[in-house]
This record gives sequence, structure tokens and C-alpha cells, in this order.
Amino acid sequence: MHAKLAPVMDLRIVPVVAIHNAEDAPALADALIRGGLPCAEITFRTDAAEAAIKSMAERGDMTIGAGTVLKVEQAQKAIDAGATFIVAPGLNPKVVKFCQDNDVPITPGIATPTDIETAMDLGLEILKFFPAETFGGLKTLKAISAPYQAVKFVPTGGLNASNVVDYLKHPKVAACGGSWMVKSSYIADGEFDKITELTREAVQIVKSI
Repeated sequence: MHAKLAPVMDLRIVPVVAIHNAEDAPALADALIRGGLPCAEITFRTDAAEAAIKSMAERGDMTIGAGTVLKVEQAQKAIDAGATFIVAPGLNPKVVKFCQDNDVPITPGIATPTDIETAMDLGLEILKFFPAETFGGLKTLKAISAPYQAVKFVPTGGLNASNVVDYLKHPKVAACGGSWMVKSSYIADGEFDKITELTREAVQIVKSI
């Protein structure tokens, strides 16, 4: 595992954030830290992503990554803004190579054994299983990961406080990505106390395993 990715994997749950107003980033960061998760994956699903990454990364007390990175240009913008890891919904060898050339860990999305083998050929050890629940959940992950001992997975998509425990208990799961504690509506409505509460619950889930 890339050293820059270790702090995130140690937390075991990665908040996946779609933020629409970068001015909300400081309050979101405070809420996550109060809740015990000093990390976030800010997705490039909104125009505010780059500025939000910069705002949160400059604090120095969080590990901030960029998600939904589809192109090399987005990866460059994320890295320039201060992202220390990159996450993608699919497996784009051009984006993978760019990140590797810049010594930035990337966790691309996979859904099939062919995806896994392609990722392994690129030298990757941590892969995103996405969209997890839509593709059959933990049952599918167990089946497709069984032949591959050299990689671990970060299931993302459809995870919540009710099902994340089962995923985290599986030895092939390094961590889980989830947005249930950082829904866009919570951020937009200023419900940062709720984000803190749900984040604390997520941290307790990890501690209970």
C-alpha cells in the first residue's frame, strides 16, 4: 500500500462528499474532525470540488482526496489543489499512470475479475469495488475477490450504517467509502451537527468490530 494512503485506510471509513458550495468546506471539515474522521474524498461531481479540496487540504489537519476523477486533467487539478489521493469510478490506465508518475496513490473502481487483473498488471493493490450494492454487494465481492490474494478493496456505493459492518469484517476489505454521514443536503442545509453525530456513529462502528 502506498504510504500516503495508509492514514485513510487506518480509519476504515472514508466520507465521500459531493459539495456544491466551497464556502461550506471549512464547516464540513470541522464537523468531520469533531466526529473523529479527519479525512474526506471530495468528488468531482460538482463545480465546487477543486476549491473545496484546496480549502480543506490547506488546514493541515485532514487527509483530503479527490473522487470521481475521470480524466488526467481532473487528476492534475486535484493534485494542484492539495489532494493526497485519487479515487475513480472506473479503471482508466491513463489516469492511473499519471498518478503513479506523480507519486499519488489512486484507487480506481472495479466490478469484474478482468478489471482486477488489469489493475494488478498496473501494480495496484487497493481497488474500489463500485457500485458495491448495485453489483450484488458483499456476496459478489467475496466471489470475485477470492482468486486474488494480493489486492484489497474499498467497497463504495449504497453503503450505510446498517450494512457497513458486514463489509468491514471481510478480510479483503481495507476500508469502505460512504456518503450517508455527509449527504449533500446536510451540507447545503448547514446540518453540521448532524454530520458530526453520524460521523461519530461511524467511528463507533469501526471500533466495535
